[in-house]
Parts: sequence; structure tokens; C-alpha cells
Amino acid sequence: MPTERDTEAAEARLFDDLPAPSAEQVQQAHAKAVAKRGHGAPRLLEPNRRQIQLRASDLESLLAADHRARLVWGYVERQDLSPLFDAVKARGSNAGRAAIDPRILFALWLYATLEGVGSGREVARLSQEHDAYRWICGGVSVNYHALNDFRSANEALMDDLLTDNVAALAAAGAIRLERVAQDGMRVRADAGAASFRRQASLQEHLNAAGELVRSLKARAESDPGQAKRREQAAQRRAAEEREERIRRALEQLPEVAATKKRNSGKEEDARASTTDPDARVMKMGDGGFRPAVNVQFATTCNEQVIVGMAVVNAGSDMAQLVPMLEQVEQRLGQAPAQWLVDGGFPAHEQIDAAASKTTVYAPVPEPRETKDEHGQPVQQDKHAPKPGDSPAVIAWRRRMASQEAAGIYRQRAATAECVNAQARNRGLLRMPVRGLAKIRSVVGLFVLAHNLLRMAVLAPQLIGWGTSPSAAGARAA
Repeated sequence: MPTERDTEAAEARLFDDLPAPSAEQVQQAHAKAVAKRGHGAPRLLEPNRRQIQLRASDLESLLAADHRARLVWGYVERQDLSPLFDAVKARGSNAGRAAIDPRILFALWLYATLEGVGSGREVARLSQEHDAYRWICGGVSVNYHALNDFRSANEALMDDLLTDNVAALAAAGAIRLERVAQDGMRVRADAGAASFRRQASLQEHLNAAGELVRSLKARAESDPGQAKRREQAAQRRAAEEREERIRRALEQLPEVAATKKRNSGKEEDARASTTDPDARVMKMGDGGFRPAVNVQFATTCNEQVIVGMAVVNAGSDMAQLVPMLEQVEQRLGQAPAQWLVDGGFPAHEQIDAAASKTTVYAPVPEPRETKDEHGQPVQQDKHAPKPGDSPAVIAWRRRMASQEAAGIYRQRAATAECVNAQARNRGLLRMPVRGLAKIRSVVGLFVLAHNLLRMAVLAPQLIGWGTSPSAAGARAA
């Protein structure tokens, strides 16, 4: 094996035939190096990312053929948005500025929801700077006022579109109502904990708000300045809205008091929020209590398509089974064969009402501990019929004792919890609006966005989406 000294000797012999540099050549090379260093720093073309560039390109070339924004637009184009077009006041040669195409606002919110963007200001900014949002706008300028108004004012439209979408999927054979899972999710409301007040405090705030409205009206009538009149009109609208919210909070106090008495059996002081009267203090997933609403989803287990949605301000799921079952039946003309819910849903009266329409799978709660005359715990079978049980409740207890029922019930978590997690990942953490009607409109966007991606996989022909490998990759992204 050659050593290091042998290697150096071999390299020295490799250049034996080259003449050694003369002293003059060494001196010239040294002079050139000194002269080169004396010319200053090297001259380079450095990047300048702050410079303004004007690029001549059409919007169509900005996005790939399988980009998700194209999927969203293809879906929006095929929806019946006639109520939105009927509401446009700028028509023909009549005076007035042309309205923004409702399809643009709808597509922007659908795409933003899929991307986890929930701020109207942020969507307006992205419509100027982000290629996908710019492509959807197609050169039309949008502002956050129009975006926010669209998102919060279309509860009926979102509900109708959900019905049309699930009906189309059922007609195409893409979904089957064999098994549906329902679950509730507490979402933080846009109301502070300090905004909840009792009746006496609410009455004081209502009197103060009414006095402020009257003073603003009198000031507007006595001040002729146009600029100030506009400012005072804005202040007056804000005061009137606050007065209306406080009045609604007072109206809801009896309902809140009845719920507290029903849950605890005690007479308690009811409180309502002056910010969002529809919000209720609920126990959240982390064990804390905060103002929230209860968002309910009903999802097919095999295809994970949401076929029912609801928003209620009841903290308990106990009374939500039958209303959701009836909603799904109304949307699709039939009830699912099996209905899966967790332990918060199966009240006996709910099971009785649903027994004629579907088979309920829900865990049977553990019985209360009882002791015999000697103080020893008595072993109880929670699946055994109890005195007072109806035939439907007895059948439910016996059904849940089987291994087959346990296997079926395991699909509930894999379905409902997955859909809830996807909604939270897309930003359904805190409501950006107030009032159940506006909240339902926002939740409807999340439902339609979720079903859009499922539709692209199950029935792409319904939205004109291709079946090429690149399109399949975009659907999965």
C-alpha cells in the first residue's frame, strides 16, 4: 500500500518536464496580483427585490390548468345564484355604478375558506397581490365591505346550495344514505365574557343607549354642516345598533333563565350579552367556559360529505338529534338507515322520535351506582331494560350490547371528528360575525367548501373538473 511520501514523490515526478519559473516571471505575477487588488472591490450584479417591474402577462397564464382556484370557479359557475343577480339594482341604462359580479365574491370566499383565510380585509389585500385571487377577480376591484356583507347576508342561499349539492350527488350515485354521523362543535362567539349582564344592568344600558340616540338625532337636526352630518349619521347608526342589541338581550333573558332552571333545577340570575345576544356561555373542549355557539354537522360515513348543518345556542347536544334527522330527510327525501351520535345525544325522547325513521347507534351511559342493604355496590347491566323504558329505548340498549354495533359505532369518530378537525384547520375557531343568522351564513361557506373538495373526488363531472392525473393531484392537495 503506497504511503503519503510515495504519493508526494509521484506528484513531483509528474511535473518534472515543466521548466521552473524564472525570477522575472514570479515578479510579474506578483505585480499583477497587487494591481488587481488595487482596482477596488469586485463589480457584481446584485439582486434588488424592491425594484418595480412591469410584466406584460394575462391573468389566464398565471395559474396552472389544475390549480384549485379553477376548481372553485368551475363550481361557482354551475350554481344557481339567481337570488344574488335578482338583487342587483344596476340594470340596463339606469343610473348607478355597475355591481360586482356575485360569482366573484362567492368564489373569493370559497377559495379563501379552503386556504384558511377568514378576514375580509385580508381577502381584499390578496385580491391585489396574490395570483390566484387576482385570477378569480379577473381585473374587478373588490373591497372588504362588499366581501363582508356577502359573507354574512346569505344564510338562505348557503342552505339552498347545500340542498342542491347533496341532491345532485345522491342523484349521481356518489353518496348513499346508509350511515350518517352527527356531532356538535363549540365555536367561540364574537362576544366578550364581560358583555354578559343581568336584567337590571341591561335596563340601565338600554336607557343610556336610547338617550344617546335621541341626543344624536337632535344634534344632527341642529347642525347644518354636511361633513359633520355624515359623521353624526355614522355615530347614530352605531348607537341604534347597540340599542337594538341590548333590547334583544333583554328579550332573551326569559329563555336563558328557563334553560338554567331546566339544567340545574335552581332559580339563577340569567345574563345575556350586549355584544351578541345569541351567544351563550358554554363549556369548551379545554374545560373552560366562554361565549360560544354550537355548530352541528351530519356527515355520511362512507363519503364524508356533509348533508346537514345547524347552528344553535344550546350548550348541550341532547335535543339536536331529531331536528338534524328531519333536516337531512327534507333535503334528500329519505332518512339514513343508520344514525351515529356520541353519548351527549341519546335522550330517551329523542330515541323514541327517531325510531320510526332510522336506527340510532349511541353509547349507553353507565348507570348510577347503587348499594344493597349491606352497603355493597350492586352490579348492574347497563344494556338490560329498565322500568319505564319504551320499546325503542329497550331495542337501543340491546342493540348496543352486540359486537356488531360496536364495530359500526367506531365509524362515528373517524367521520365526525375528522370533519370537525378539517373545519378548525380552515379557521372555524372563532366567529367573525354576530347573530345566529349571520353565523349560519359563515358556517354554510365552510360546509360548501368542504363538500366542493369531496365533490371533486366523488363526482367531478358535476363541476366540470377533469379526471387527468394532474387534476387528481390538485383535488388531493
